Amino acid sequence: MEAIFSKLNEGGPFFMYPMLFLMILIIILFVRALIDKNKNNKTISLISSIGWFTFAWGFLGQTFGLIDAFDAIEAHGEISPSMVSGGLKMALLTPLFGLFTFLIARLEIIVLVWMKKDEEV
Repeated sequence: MEAIFSKLNEGGPFFMYPMLFLMILIIILFVRALIDKNKNNKTISLISSIGWFTFAWGFLGQTFGLIDAFDAIEAHGEISPSMVSGGLKMALLTPLFGLFTFLIARLEIIVLVWMKKDEEV
């Protein structure tokens, strides 16, 4: 569990923790949709919107991370390869987590649509 929070902090808490919250929200909405089948269309739309938002938020985090990294490189002049690789790792964590959350949302939507089709037949 400590490793997960370490990665969340490495990716930048401002971007990673909201994505974690949104991923938990997506899972809660999915479970609620499995229990209460009357609001499936609204839930599918909500999961889709939150998934896309998380995807975009991750890439926004990457953009800010790269800008900060280039500012640091500019301020220091010459920089070691380990600093560059550390900065790139940090810049890649936010879109990776956003993409992971987006894929969870899409998978849940597939399951909900599949269940909805079975009910209509």
